[in-house]
Amino acid sequence: MSASVFALACSVAGAQAASTSYPLTLENCGVEVTFDAAPERAVALGQNSAEIMLLLGLEDRMAATAFWPSKVMPELAEANAQVKLLTVESPSLEGILAERPDFVAAQLLNLLGPESKVAKREDFAQLGIPSYVSPGVCATRHDAGDVHGARDELWNMDLLYQEIGELAQIFDVADRGDALIADFKAREAALRARVGTDESDLSFVFWFSSPSPADDAYLGGGKGASAFIADLLGGHNAISTDVEWPTVSWEGIIAANPSVIVVATLDRDRWVLDSAEEKIAFMKGDPAVSQLPAVQQDHIVVMDGQAMNPTIRTLYGAEQVAAQLEELGLIK
Repeated sequence: MSASVFALACSVAGAQAASTSYPLTLENCGVEVTFDAAPERAVALGQNSAEIMLLLGLEDRMAATAFWPSKVMPELAEANAQVKLLTVESPSLEGILAERPDFVAAQLLNLLGPESKVAKREDFAQLGIPSYVSPGVCATRHDAGDVHGARDELWNMDLLYQEIGELAQIFDVADRGDALIADFKAREAALRARVGTDESDLSFVFWFSSPSPADDAYLGGGKGASAFIADLLGGHNAISTDVEWPTVSWEGIIAANPSVIVVATLDRDRWVLDSAEEKIAFMKGDPAVSQLPAVQQDHIVVMDGQAMNPTIRTLYGAEQVAAQLEELGLIK
């Protein structure tokens, strides 16, 4: 959404959005959080938390960010340049506290949660610093033995809209939140309408990364953001497990025989197979994987890896995949 369109949407939404009345108390992921005033030195742990704040025009109230699997969206680069970057990986609690935050928002439970090695909500509560965790990750259950949990229901954009609305309320910019949600809802509806008459039921595999070609692949699970993208585009995830981020052998992927393989591109420098080009080269060069019909037919599309997380990037990723599927003639 362009700045001019966003400004116009904000002016329309502003006629209806009420100002936040403080103290504001919200229930977030089972924790009651109270804000005495709008934050002035927020720290965003995770790209999604940071990009929502930037889309809401809050860069002047952000003290720092951390944990960026991908580069910031181009339209947010100028605003993001005004905010201190602690690290593109996981920060330390000491590093966060050094920024004197009055609010900490996190995208993932491994950045701020009961088992987190970075910080727990109690660490900030004891210092009188309110915290917030993305409702999308709090909807997972953690009895499946996986650090990222599992889902009983398909993730959907309503959880993201809740997050945008609550952050906008916390910062007293409800008009901006309403405008952003309205824009996303319109884009989501447009994508569904675009593939609504397509009779094909494409099956997808979403490959995030792997430590090496010899290792199992980290895939988007059957009810996470990747599965939502598949559903939005009129298909389904070939990997049906409820686990958010399953590791699947290539024998298992071959058995699933997906119509389309979506490979993530990641800007982090952790593993060789974070690169989309390396993923594609492996699939085309491996004696067994290269025999998959999806590989032989070049039904491989590239998507921002952050879109496989339940974030604002998910919708952008769905649009990215839809454009490539159209070029391949797989959707109309």
